[in-house]
Amino acid sequence: MSKRAKPLDYEPRADSKAISDDLAYVLPMGTFLVFTWIGGTWKTLYPISYVAKAILVAIMLFALRKHYTKVRWNHWWLGVIVGVVGIFQWVIMQLWLQKHFEFFKPSADVFNPFDTFANPIVLWSFIFVRIASAALVVPVMEELFWRDYLWRYILAPNDFKLAKVGEMNWVPFVIVCGAFALVHGNWWLTSIVWAAMIAGLLVYTKSIGACIIAHGLTNLLLAGYVLYTKDWAFW
Repeated sequence: MSKRAKPLDYEPRADSKAISDDLAYVLPMGTFLVFTWIGGTWKTLYPISYVAKAILVAIMLFALRKHYTKVRWNHWWLGVIVGVVGIFQWVIMQLWLQKHFEFFKPSADVFNPFDTFANPIVLWSFIFVRIASAALVVPVMEELFWRDYLWRYILAPNDFKLAKVGEMNWVPFVIVCGAFALVHGNWWLTSIVWAAMIAGLLVYTKSIGACIIAHGLTNLLLAGYVLYTKDWAFW
């Protein structure tokens, strides 16, 4: 393998510090997945597990911010366009799959906050946290992990920061899209297509910021769709 030149935004790894750069990227995602598993396994714990992971991950992202590559926000407007296209792709494709294939139909046991919380203050507080997490916390966490860290780690496992942000290579393109789909359960095929769009945005713009905007906007619009249609399976 040829020796890589250091990218212009290269920063030395922080392995000698209390926490390494690698762990700084992995820890928020790992925490999120653990609490997601808890909420999915024990349904009664879903509300508290969701609130806990939203708060903990937000704290981690802030506390570990110095480990992350500086986010560039160039081509943010393309992120807006992809985010809007993404909500149509996500909803229309998933509804079509659910209609035509039994395999993609969601579980009948979906979480409906209106059936869970009798107190309106608690109800709308949870919905606020749910939307804020989906539109602000999750996009930052996932884009940093999937398309900043994992993409570059596949290209340069000894020091992922030696790989450039958005460096085109079909290996991370396919692996990241596939791994992203694995954590989205029944939405795996829909999420592969969506992830491919975000990967294309990353490669074209070299901008994690544009990807965060696209991700956040799709999630925000999806929240609006769920609240309007009461199709809680999409949450």
